[in-house]
Amino acid sequence: MPKPTRPFVTANFALTWDGRISTRRGTPADFSSKSDKRRLVEIRAKCDAVLVSAKTIAADNMSMGLPDAALRAARTARGQSEYPLRVLLTNSGRIDPALRLFTKTFSPIVIFSTTRMPARTRTALAAKADLWLDESPSVNLSAMLATLRADYGVRRLVCEGGAQIFRALLTAGLVDELHVTLCPRIFGGERAPTLTGLAGAFLAASVPLTLKKMEVIGGECFLRYRVRH
Repeated sequence: MPKPTRPFVTANFALTWDGRISTRRGTPADFSSKSDKRRLVEIRAKCDAVLVSAKTIAADNMSMGLPDAALRAARTARGQSEYPLRVLLTNSGRIDPALRLFTKTFSPIVIFSTTRMPARTRTALAAKADLWLDESPSVNLSAMLATLRADYGVRRLVCEGGAQIFRALLTAGLVDELHVTLCPRIFGGERAPTLTGLAGAFLAASVPLTLKKMEVIGGECFLRYRVRH
């Protein structure tokens, strides 16, 4: 059997019942339960790397950590690092080096961007993260995943947002699994993003999924799907 050239890619999102992942302003919307937040860190703990967009990092003020000591201990017992690798994606290269993320040194940070990243930003981030800059207008996602596998030993990666990254990975056939928490809220509105961005734009082709697990806890429904490639 040929050796995999990229990590297994899973994604994790909380959705309102009308399919929104955030507010129309893209601000954090704390509409999921403690059970969902627990599941997020459990999924993160099983992965070698966590992928998010620069916009998501800025909006949620994330550190991409793993606060549960028991989950960290389980990782080291499996032969993993204590914390997952932190991976950021930004085509524009516009990212604030003063973000809270860069003040936490518990695991390495890898940034995939383009040569559009301002020189001042490159200089400020050089000591804080590994920079991979694509000469194209946007990052080559297949090459990004291949680099994570070959250079960083990433076998399993979780995408935690946002919608544009997930849509791009899905369109490129690079998503293997999807975790969704359906929450008992309805947002409405045309400008609140869905799982694949603003409502209205079709994917190039529909993506079939196979339900592997469903669990109801309180008012939420936890679903796990495999993508049928």
